[in-house]
Amino acid sequence: MTLCLPATPDGVAAAADLLRAGELVAFATETVYGLGGDATNGRALAAIFAAKGRPHFNPLICHFADAGAAFAHVQPNPLAEKLAAAFWPGPLTIVLPRRATSRVDMLAGAGLDTLAVRVPAHACAQALLCAAGVPVAAPSANRSGAVSPTEAAHVMADLGGRIAAVLDCGPAAIGLESTVLDLAGERPFLLRPGGVPIESIEAVIGAVARGITRAQAEASRGLRSPGLLESHYAPRLPVRLDAQSIGANEALLAFGAPLPGAGLTWNLSAGSNLSEAAARLFAGLRWLDEAAIAQGLARIAAMGVPAAGLGLAINDRLQRAAAPRKKDL
Repeated sequence: MTLCLPATPDGVAAAADLLRAGELVAFATETVYGLGGDATNGRALAAIFAAKGRPHFNPLICHFADAGAAFAHVQPNPLAEKLAAAFWPGPLTIVLPRRATSRVDMLAGAGLDTLAVRVPAHACAQALLCAAGVPVAAPSANRSGAVSPTEAAHVMADLGGRIAAVLDCGPAAIGLESTVLDLAGERPFLLRPGGVPIESIEAVIGAVARGITRAQAEASRGLRSPGLLESHYAPRLPVRLDAQSIGANEALLAFGAPLPGAGLTWNLSAGSNLSEAAARLFAGLRWLDEAAIAQGLARIAAMGVPAAGLGLAINDRLQRAAAPRKKDL
């Protein structure tokens, strides 16, 4: 049975006790709900992979209460220190070389010489990290490849009975995963767009390379970040992108004024606000998937979203949701 713990001091303390005991606890960050396990405990990390059905070559993000705690496990450079000062706590993950003295289990980094680290801004996540006193590895709290959870109810629907507890901290505010930036190489590289727009990052450290594919990651750099699998964040129904009309067998994921003729619609933002759209994306995909299947519809048609600011991250998630499904994902 999976406990649903309230975000009270007693609930946080109970969740921290479970983490230290090697159990799995889902909790909210400002981005989405994460499935937390003690990053220094190999058995706990293996349990994360098992609960999610996650490929073991896909690394985990390690969460810390502050930059000092994160940098005790990785080797920061001047760019990392600038970004930490500007965006931590917040929805930015940085990939850096792992320190030889790090106690984080090698499974967290998929055996690579790097670790992905983050300091979340959510008060509930901060309280839990401080109470637990250990680094917490926490991918999104859903079955691997499925739509990420933004509410405790989403976690229970996906992982209920498979994990020890969910710390119910209310809806996640941003609704998209963190931006992931690789600073372990010769130049900064955007591995995954997310909660911090790339324009904001470039305003702090200058130009950032981008456009990595799964094949490039595996061939040249290793799969250093979560969210690089081609088919990811996917509902059960197929997704059609950049829809300009709607078919009789389709549900509509709208942005702005919805296309006419849809019998089933979820509007990310009627006012075309990208922040609102990001916060409603995963909840919308989940709702459309359930409702469309119940009505016998065959597909989700998604209207176009501008590829700027948070729109870059929204489009990344939609493209992965629409990618061909593979058995190994």
